[in-house]
Amino acid sequence: MKGTTERPRLSVFRSNKDIYVQVIDDTNGSTLVAVSSREKGVAAKGTKIEKSKSVGVELAKRAIEKGITQIVFDRGGYLYHGRVKALADGAREGGLKF
Repeated sequence: MKGTTERPRLSVFRSNKDIYVQVIDDTNGSTLVAVSSREKGVAAKGTKIEKSKSVGVELAKRAIEKGITQIVFDRGGYLYHGRVKALADGAREGGLKF
């Protein structure tokens, strides 16, 4: 799976406590937007699923500010369940299309 300039790739990494996402343009090899649940003000206190959803919303907000509206979702081998699904739902609520 590769992202292009028109449809960059949203890459997900989750650890036991936190979740990290990047929007990557694979043709140029550059990260356009990055958000994690460790950033202050991004993820409010709550469950890991609630934090993941707020990270998705924040990612969508930052991506739309940079003119990115469509992405390719790369779940990184993780099941589309739980925190990964909550992240995707938050990104969709924020306005990203994938």
